[in-house]
Amino acid sequence: MDQAALATGTPKGPWGSVAPAAPACSLTEVMSEQLARQLDEENNLLPSLSDPAADLLSEEVPDTASDLMLAQMLQLQFDRECDDQLRREERKFNGDSKVSISFENYRMVHPYEDSDSSEDEVDWQDTRHDPYKAEKPQATPRKGFTGKGKNITTKHDEETCGRKNTARMDNFAPEVLVGDGLGMDLKLSNQVFNSLKQHCYSEQRRSARLHEKKEHSTAEQAVDPRTRLLMYKMVNAGVLENINGCISTGKESVVFHADGGSLEEQPVPDEVVLKVFKTTLNEFKNRDRYIKDDYRFKDRFSKLNPRKIIRLWAEKEMHNLSRMKRAEIPCPEVVLLKKHILVMSFIGKDHVPAPKLKDAMLDSDDMKAAYCQVLHIMQQMYRECHLVHADLSEYNMLWHQGKVWLIDVSQSVEPTHPHGLEFLFRDCRNVSTFFQKRGVTEALGVYDLFNAVSGLNIPVGAEDEFMAQIVALEKRNEDHVQRRGKKSFPASLEDGGPPLKPDADD
Repeated sequence: MDQAALATGTPKGPWGSVAPAAPACSLTEVMSEQLARQLDEENNLLPSLSDPAADLLSEEVPDTASDLMLAQMLQLQFDRECDDQLRREERKFNGDSKVSISFENYRMVHPYEDSDSSEDEVDWQDTRHDPYKAEKPQATPRKGFTGKGKNITTKHDEETCGRKNTARMDNFAPEVLVGDGLGMDLKLSNQVFNSLKQHCYSEQRRSARLHEKKEHSTAEQAVDPRTRLLMYKMVNAGVLENINGCISTGKESVVFHADGGSLEEQPVPDEVVLKVFKTTLNEFKNRDRYIKDDYRFKDRFSKLNPRKIIRLWAEKEMHNLSRMKRAEIPCPEVVLLKKHILVMSFIGKDHVPAPKLKDAMLDSDDMKAAYCQVLHIMQQMYRECHLVHADLSEYNMLWHQGKVWLIDVSQSVEPTHPHGLEFLFRDCRNVSTFFQKRGVTEALGVYDLFNAVSGLNIPVGAEDEFMAQIVALEKRNEDHVQRRGKKSFPASLEDGGPPLKPDADD
């Protein structure tokens, strides 16, 4: 250690010499009056600091003897603080959003000069003094003209009407793009304005029709909200467990597969199909040809209400299937009819539908057996069920469990229909052509098959002569029916079948 430090008795650290400690004083010396006077004298020797409160009081202030003036000053200060708080809340609420919310209506606006607000904080939605807003044309006085003498301007003035028509374009629908005419003196003649107005009106009506058509009609592989609600009601009522998906689509309907639930009246199969008839007539416009002349539904047919026609179409298929089921013809079993939704048994197994006769891979023996079955089914429909399929082809016949099953009988009519025999001849043509192409040698020709099914024994000749005799028989049959005064009867009384499920909004 350093000898000098030892000699003086002052300790020395690595950062330098340590200051000597203050001499200790006793409690008696601290509490003495002499020490208190000494400290007081030292404080008085220091320069006096200015008191901010004293400075404020010393400044010249306006006369505040009036209570009204004092209240206004306090209110002004309070409003300033309130506006500042609102601005902070507005910035915090909007953040970095592109769409901002303004609190301008809650601010206390006062015309003070020393405001801290900047031009950027002015609400951009306040358009009371918008410099970009187009000026409105001057209105014509009630008397109908302005000016005097040669300077008279009437309300029919070309320039005045042109400016008014330009201003009226702002009243068009929002989807109509009228452009921005800022800084341009635009004038539209009455002819042009009326044409634009009529065009906008037509486009609005067209858009409304398209929207209504989309909302109230079933499209391909889709259903409208009303149909979707009916399907949900079936699931909630326990008639269906769940709806799995679309099986097929056609010109008249969309078919969905579903798992069956339970009904009080009858058991529901494990697998069912929902045939949703399309509520638009765009794809199948000649439905009325099959239903308006059917004596079972003639009085109930209404060409003015397409939705009722669709329900009648679904009801017609239900009754036709009931007739065929009583005759033990292989066809789907009807479970329930709900407006234009027909629930039937599923022809297939494990969610896989049975193949159409067109797509079925059959050998010669099975194809021959299929032809015999089709011939027997056609005879049963005509003689026992008093029905003509009217759309029989390889597309409407399924091959399942070694048998031919018929589907899509909504267009089927009775032989007494004014075109019943023509529909039968068309069915015979389709069946004969298909089986002859598949190599079935036992397949009868068109004329022989027609006679075999109908039992009319019309002489076979040229097709024109054969069709002429068919038309003559239809005419004779129609006159006979009219003379007998045959009335349309409720199909439900004759055909039986499951009851129609009522609905509250019918």
